[in-house]
Amino acid sequence: MIIVGVGAGPGMMTQEAINAIGEAGLIYGSKRAVDIASDHFRPDCVVRVIEDYKELRKLPEEALVLSTGDPMLSGLGYLQGRVIPGISSLQLTCARLRISQLKVVPITVHGRRLDFEGIASELRRDKSVFLLIDERTDLEGLCSELEAEGLSRAVAVLTDLGYPQETISRGRTSSPPSAPGLSCVLIGNF
Repeated sequence: MIIVGVGAGPGMMTQEAINAIGEAGLIYGSKRAVDIASDHFRPDCVVRVIEDYKELRKLPEEALVLSTGDPMLSGLGYLQGRVIPGISSLQLTCARLRISQLKVVPITVHGRRLDFEGIASELRRDKSVFLLIDERTDLEGLCSELEAEGLSRAVAVLTDLGYPQETISRGRTSSPPSAPGLSCVLIGNF
């Protein structure tokens, strides 16, 4: 199996990813990943939208699985097989905000429980924290708790990275910007 990162948005695939997609006869991916990569499918390729992520480990060896962003950042890199990276939302966030990735610790909250102590611990070490969040994440509550702990920091919310409707909103933990649905958030001294 090959797991291919299609990037955070259109035009963010590596040439290695484009080549692998163009050679594949059987491709699986989310609707968004399929849409991003569709220009590179060969005409006789069988494409299936993933409906049950638990079944991915049972795919045939010749399958190519598309992963949005980079498979190794909250993606499908846990699957067995060769991984081809894509441009991640972390890379884009750091580029858009002009922050070295060496100063950033990624933590995913998307589909997971918020780890307040993990976030606070990294901020205490003077790191910035990159969060992948979703509609269930209480960013305002997190920021309020950080303020209560004396961890006042800058906050940036980035949505639709790599798409024409991309937005970047800035604030502080004392008055964070709103975070609609799936978003990237950077909290720190920047």
